[in-house]
Amino acid sequence: MSDNNTLIKLCALLLIGLSLTPPVSAQMGRRGEQDAAMNATRRGSVMSLRDIEGAIVPAMKRRGANYIGAEYDSDVMRYRLKFVRGSSVIWVDIDGRTGAVLAQAGD
Repeated sequence: MSDNNTLIKLCALLLIGLSLTPPVSAQMGRRGEQDAAMNATRRGSVMSLRDIEGAIVPAMKRRGANYIGAEYDSDVMRYRLKFVRGSSVIWVDIDGRTGAVLAQAGD
């Protein structure tokens, strides 16, 4: 009976671990996104994420928002910076070519 309980616990832990691991397609998508941003920056098509963050993050921090990350959409050359303030998530869309704020959603 003890071996059976151990096996059940081991299977449960394995299932929990698998459920917490992002799918390979999600990992590959993120990598492709990073590669696209890096290549566009090298070509001079878009500003670097570091430059975008340097312009936007301090202003959002003054408004009480904490920076949590960014995404890059190579189809429209747009960065989406994500912030959290309290229990709200704020998305700020930035034109990667000019650094201009295109839109902001959330509060």
